[in-house]
Amino acid sequence: MNKNLYVALMAGGVGTRFWPYSRNSRPKQFLDVMGAGKTLLRSTFERFLPICPPENIFVITHEEHAALTKEQLPELNPSQILAEPMRKNTAPCILYACHKIKKLNPEAVLVISPADHLILNEADFQQTILKVSDLAKSDKLITLGIQPTRPETGYGYIQFIDNNKSPLKKVKTFTEKPELSLAKKFIDSGDFVWNAGLFIGSVNVFLDAYKKYLPEMAEIFEDIAEKISTAEEKTAIETAYAQVKNISVDYGIMEKADNVFVWPSQFAWNDLGSWSSLHELSAKDDHNNSITADALVYNTRNSIIKGEEGKLIVVQGLNGYLVAAFNNVVIVCEKDKEDMFRRFVNDLKNKPDGSQYL
Repeated sequence: MNKNLYVALMAGGVGTRFWPYSRNSRPKQFLDVMGAGKTLLRSTFERFLPICPPENIFVITHEEHAALTKEQLPELNPSQILAEPMRKNTAPCILYACHKIKKLNPEAVLVISPADHLILNEADFQQTILKVSDLAKSDKLITLGIQPTRPETGYGYIQFIDNNKSPLKKVKTFTEKPELSLAKKFIDSGDFVWNAGLFIGSVNVFLDAYKKYLPEMAEIFEDIAEKISTAEEKTAIETAYAQVKNISVDYGIMEKADNVFVWPSQFAWNDLGSWSSLHELSAKDDHNNSITADALVYNTRNSIIKGEEGKLIVVQGLNGYLVAAFNNVVIVCEKDKEDMFRRFVNDLKNKPDGSQYL
C-alpha cells in the first residue's frame, strides 16, 4: 500500500436534484440511495481502503455535516474531516485539502473524488487509480474519463488528443452537459469521454496550478497555511472562505491548465445525479417501474415510486413519473425534468415557511 497516496472525498453538496429525499439535514451522500445497506459516503470510503490507508483518507464537507460524517465513518480521526464554513464550490475545498495534506506529507499524491458516485466493478477502479497515481508523480494533473455508452446530456465531456502511444491522453477541451445533437457528435467522433469528476496529481502540482490560474485564492490560503492543523485552523478557514470566490476546480483550473491529461477508463460509473439516473440503475418490475415503498400500482410504467415504511402509496395511470413521500413532503412530477427540482427548491427558499421542507 502506497503511504504517499492520499484521498480527499468531496461531500459538501446538498443534492438538490434528489430533493425531497435529499434534504439539507441529510444530503444525498449521507443516504443509502441504492438500498445497499450503506450510504454513498460509506461506500466511497470503503472503495479506497484496499489501496489507501484509512489515515490517508480525508472528507471535505460543510460544518453542519461534520458530526454526521464522523457517525458514518467512525474510523476517521476528527482531523481527517475538513469542515467548510460555507459552500464555495470545489476549488476552495480542494485547495483546503491540499494544504492540510501537504503539512502531513510534502510528497503526497492526491486523489480528489466525489463522495456520492456509483462505481460497480470496484477492482477495475482500484487498479486504475493505482496506475494513474503512479503516473501523477510527474508534472501532470490527471482526470479519469469514462468511455461513453450513449449520447448522455446530463454529463460533462472531455475531448482528448489521441497519440496512440499511451492510454494517457492530453486533454483538448471540456464541455459541460451538451445538447443531444452535440452529444451524438461527440460519441461518433470517438475522441470524447464522460467527465467522472475525479482528479489525481501530486499535492505540489495542484498547488502550483492554483498559484498560476487562481492566484488570489492561492494567496489567501498561503496566508493562513501555517495555522492549518493547529488550534487556530477553524478561525483561519472561516477567514479564508469569507474572501475566496465561488468557483469550480473544472472552470478555475482544469479548463485552463496546459498539463491536464485524461485516462479513458472502463469501469462502470454513474454520478447518481438525478431521479432519472436512479431509475436507470434500480431493479424494475415488468412495466419498468422502480418501486421501493408500500404501494398499489395500476396502469403505470417507467416510473419511480418511493416512500417510507408505513405510508401506503397508490398510483394509477402514470408514465415516466416520480411519486414519493418523504417525511413532510409528497411529490408527484415527471422524473426526467431535472431542472424542475432546482426550481422547486428555489421556490421553497423564497417562501416564508419554506425552510421546513428543505
